[in-house]
Amino acid sequence: MCKGLATLPATCLKSAKDIKHKIGFLLQKPEPQAADQKQTKEKSAAASKKVAPAAEVEKWKESFSNLMNSEGGRTVFTSFLRSEFSEENIDFWVACQDYKKTSSSKMAARAKLIYQQYVEADSPNEVNLDSATREETRQNLESAGPACFDEAQRKIFTLMEKDSYRRFLKSKLFQDLCQTHSAAAQPEKKGKKNSCADNRQALTGGA
Repeated sequence: MCKGLATLPATCLKSAKDIKHKIGFLLQKPEPQAADQKQTKEKSAAASKKVAPAAEVEKWKESFSNLMNSEGGRTVFTSFLRSEFSEENIDFWVACQDYKKTSSSKMAARAKLIYQQYVEADSPNEVNLDSATREETRQNLESAGPACFDEAQRKIFTLMEKDSYRRFLKSKLFQDLCQTHSAAAQPEKKGKKNSCADNRQALTGGA
């Protein structure tokens, strides 16, 4: 049935050549997904080195308090919570910390904003509080002082510690961070060992 390419119309031949050209181009072009993943990983590794030194990252494993008391720790933990769509918890905790530093003349207005943003039922960034704590916080607004959100803040801290923090330690985000610091420490240790060996050779006359 096939009579050869010569019998095909010119338009068909042109189309075939175009398709062949496109296939060849696609085969030579690196996969964008793999390239993007490599680039993202490199950026994450570079960023993680700026977050905190290895010794500080190790402390984050010891307790949730160590993590929250570290600016770099809060930054990484916030990224993790964002991936879980629960960053309102740490946002509320940080807002409470900042609130305690607010001047007394501005506390009432600031407390109302925080309550409407995070505590009030159906608020834009409502945190998970029981009704009793929510009501207690609402009553505290009547005479807003530094301790206005203490109970609510404590409940959210405990929630993050018992729930999100445990998953964070097992997350790929944190494991990659630890791996990056571990890999960076290897050349340094190797360099120190070589230095010690050189010193021993110098002391023994190069023997």
